[in-house]
Amino acid sequence: MKLIWKLLRQHVSVGQLAGFFLANLLGMLIVLLSVQFYEDIIPAFSGEDGVMKNTYIILSKRIAAVSSLSGEAQTFTPSDVRDLEDQRFVRRVGAFTASQYQVYGSISMAGMSMGTDMFFESVPDEFVDVKWPASSSEVPIILPKSYLALYNFGFAQTKNLPKLSEGLISLIQMDVRLRGEDGRERQMKGRVVGFSTRLNTVLVPETFMRRTNAELAPASAAEPTRLIVEVDNPADDAIARYIQERGYELEDNSLEAGRATYFLKIVAALVMAVGLLISALSFYILMLSVFLLVQKNAEKLQNLLLIGYSPAHVALPYQLLTIGLNAAVMVLAFGLLIWLRGLYLERLWQMFPTLVEGRLNLAILIGLALFILVSFFNIIAIRRKIKRL
Repeated sequence: MKLIWKLLRQHVSVGQLAGFFLANLLGMLIVLLSVQFYEDIIPAFSGEDGVMKNTYIILSKRIAAVSSLSGEAQTFTPSDVRDLEDQRFVRRVGAFTASQYQVYGSISMAGMSMGTDMFFESVPDEFVDVKWPASSSEVPIILPKSYLALYNFGFAQTKNLPKLSEGLISLIQMDVRLRGEDGRERQMKGRVVGFSTRLNTVLVPETFMRRTNAELAPASAAEPTRLIVEVDNPADDAIARYIQERGYELEDNSLEAGRATYFLKIVAALVMAVGLLISALSFYILMLSVFLLVQKNAEKLQNLLLIGYSPAHVALPYQLLTIGLNAAVMVLAFGLLIWLRGLYLERLWQMFPTLVEGRLNLAILIGLALFILVSFFNIIAIRRKIKRL
């Protein structure tokens, strides 16, 4: 092996190999940096809270002064729902179902008891990313994060009550009393299983809502006042035009957040494509360098093959050279990625103090995949070139 390498390394072009090394390093670093930056920044734009996807929007009808004075309900009729479902940008539509009975909730904590009138709403389970616990003794509840903030920084602060975290709230059992119009009541236990930044309602499972409405308010039926809609592309201008033409309103800034997320995905994909293109060009540079090296050493290689060396044995030094260069590129790219990531994370934390950084797992997997893929094609190409001799 050492003898073969001494014979073959005479025509090695350091400049060509250095060009491959730098080009491949730049390409891999761009790919890894674009993936990792997307992983780190996406929580700030997507508003993901583990309850709803970012492709969901919530629609309601605009409440006018005339309708308020006349008592007219701003509900969605079946024709409104069908018209919305027929739009090309809509994947599916779900309706909010409101409780038709009175709800009173209370908790006991540190020798004190607090209670208030509440309301329940539900949406079809396929629109909720939380898996509802299968328990008949407790009703699972999802609360808006704004409710917890109002308690901690408003009510609790003025009443000298302890502040509560999301984890602590989920451990506290709630007493829930349901009362129908005919006086029938149900006493239940409730437990908070999640918090949402986008749903401004007290959410319960749809099966629970249907069952309790049928038991406590069988004669009451109302058309939905809000709809939850899954769209293909939140950045589609047709969505904003449709909402404006129909006089609908968005419950939150979900459309703007969805647009930001969509454009961020496009930019990350374009940057990644540029990095892959540079990596492909660097692969071409390496193959050209190796082929030129093989051509210069063609006579020596033919002699080695004639005296009994196998093509695999002769190709091994070139293959080890390319694998070593690819491995060095990968290690250096990971090091530069960690360094650059530390620089931009400091800036991101200044803009988004509560931002949780993403994991490096995806970037590491992509780096390893690129290393294996490029090395595999290098090995195959070199072996074929040697066999042609």
